[in-house]
Amino acid sequence: MIVELPDTSTTAISKQLIKIRDSGGAFTSGRVLTLLVCTDEGEPTEGAIEAANEASREHPCRVIVVARGDRNTQSRLDAQIRVGGDAGASEVVVLHLYGELANHGESVVIPFMLPDTPVVTWWPGRGPDNPAADPIGQLGTRRITDARRATDVPAELQQRLATYAPGDSDIAWSRITAWRALLASALDQPPHSPVTAAEIEGPADSPAVDLLAGWLHSVLDVPVTRSVGSFKVTVDREAGPLVLCVGMSNQAIISIPGKPDGRVALPGRELSNLLAEELRRLDPDEIYHLALQGVAGIIRAEDRVHA
Repeated sequence: MIVELPDTSTTAISKQLIKIRDSGGAFTSGRVLTLLVCTDEGEPTEGAIEAANEASREHPCRVIVVARGDRNTQSRLDAQIRVGGDAGASEVVVLHLYGELANHGESVVIPFMLPDTPVVTWWPGRGPDNPAADPIGQLGTRRITDARRATDVPAELQQRLATYAPGDSDIAWSRITAWRALLASALDQPPHSPVTAAEIEGPADSPAVDLLAGWLHSVLDVPVTRSVGSFKVTVDREAGPLVLCVGMSNQAIISIPGKPDGRVALPGRELSNLLAEELRRLDPDEIYHLALQGVAGIIRAEDRVHA
């Protein structure tokens, strides 16, 4: 069910929420958090709502969408309330803000936040330069950005490190969870010879590849080179290199000297799965911070060529 409230007010929206709750259309008692979704004009608002709805099946929540529209017009608030089949296991309040009101989204969302529950802020489009200092970001104990939206990935990750605060995370970090697990498991197997260096190849505009390189640099404390190409990780050891790459049918292939290649099926992950993973932990992700720090120390192949 979708209830449209054009040119409305926060008071009218609150009254409508109470009416829906009293009629049995929404129940807030089972909600475990408030998810604030912030989008700007031209960004994928509906796709973000769909992902949030799917993620809510694992994390029942109230989803509040702050969709900023044209700022060069008269201030206006248009709203939607979505419950039932249109809201997954959540209830969704969509707030379309126009004019000067678009600059004060934090004031508009506060009346709809669930009391005594954690708050997570998510920017599915271009995030703010400093998420923890952003007015809506300040409402969240967790703040999730998506570095894939950046036009300059190295600069974006450098900015994320410079402004990092406990509670920050990024969807790009969740994209490499399975790869980190495979690498950690492979490195735990014999031969247990020291790692001397590593190289990661991948698309030039992939923040996930950069973060994977940064993570290896931080946890292994060895030189890590980041180059452009098809996805491949080579970890140099005295006993021979460990290689992780992608084969046919999106299989991960792990090669270790003296052993047959290992193959692991890694199906693609939807945005909703990545968001659900981020919502599983509400404490600071210190390993993500280590990976950001490691990115600053990786060797980029183009820099090595120009040196």
